[in-house]
Amino acid sequence: MTRARRGFKARRRKKKIFRLAKGFHFDRRNKIRHTMPTVERALAYGYVSRKLLKRDMRKLWIVRINAAARMLGTTYSVLMNSLTKNSLTLNRKMLADLAVNDFKGFEAVVKAAKINPVYSVLLKTKLA
Repeated sequence: MTRARRGFKARRRKKKIFRLAKGFHFDRRNKIRHTMPTVERALAYGYVSRKLLKRDMRKLWIVRINAAARMLGTTYSVLMNSLTKNSLTLNRKMLADLAVNDFKGFEAVVKAAKINPVYSVLLKTKLA
């Protein structure tokens, strides 16, 4: 009886792993024993990094909005509160984009938020 080799299915399984290992160096690319744990680790790090990217981008948007808001005599928290109260639903990504690329548009949004003048007086005394 001839020996049964695991031709097609094993080759297909290995090819899938080796495809994911594209760009790795030396044995991590060529030998399945070294490739498997490396690919698994890379996939795990990729999953975590996708979550971290979202977190980091939100932080960046908040910093940009706060910087632009302070140039107009208010703060991030006061601005966001005013936007919510006046039913202006702009997300942080769009606000940050306005602040960076179209400052006049951002200024119009801040004016539309109708920030309470009491906050402005308190802020000016704090910032001065």
